[in-house]
Amino acid sequence: MGRIRVLVADDQPMVLEGLHSLLEPEFEIVGEVGDGQALLAAAWRTKPDVIVTDIAMPLLNGIEVARQIKKTDPNVKIVFLTMHADMVYAAEALKSGGSAFVLKTSASDELLTAIHEVLNERKFVTPAMAARVLNALASRGSKRKKGLECLTKRQREVLRLTAEGKTLNQVAETLHISGSTVKSHKRRLMEELQLYTHAELTRYAIEHELMEH
Repeated sequence: MGRIRVLVADDQPMVLEGLHSLLEPEFEIVGEVGDGQALLAAAWRTKPDVIVTDIAMPLLNGIEVARQIKKTDPNVKIVFLTMHADMVYAAEALKSGGSAFVLKTSASDELLTAIHEVLNERKFVTPAMAARVLNALASRGSKRKKGLECLTKRQREVLRLTAEGKTLNQVAETLHISGSTVKSHKRRLMEELQLYTHAELTRYAIEHELMEH
């Protein structure tokens, strides 16, 4: 039996270099990519056993990539590696088909363990977060869609596509509207929801299940 095949995704070249050094002695690295669209293509092309990916990725975020990959390859193991110690991100990462959630700050100590755990059909969450993630998963179903009633259908569409990692031009093309109209919708929905950064928009969309299909 050959070595386990691992595909790695992160938009920071230095992180990819570090992951290669950490993983290559034990696993076969079948690809290293820097955005979500490239990850989708590489996953379909290389058929890895394990995917290690960040959540915050250009063009398409890691959670949305995981959903799409799992539809066509339910057996691949997905390990999320992120700097965000956020319960909502972690819960959604596991719900989307991920088997592990590891913080980048503890990758050198935990990533190899996480990969071995998922290959043995077990879940792995950075221990410092594990109990809170379980609580977040248990409570997600009861969350009220707070604030959504103030958004128009178009604003919800702009919010969802933006949170999925699409650029302004991609959102405009998908919705068949102009870039300036997208900007206007985005500005108004951010004002309505009192959200001020892309990270806050993404978290809101995940928490309120706008990215689920």
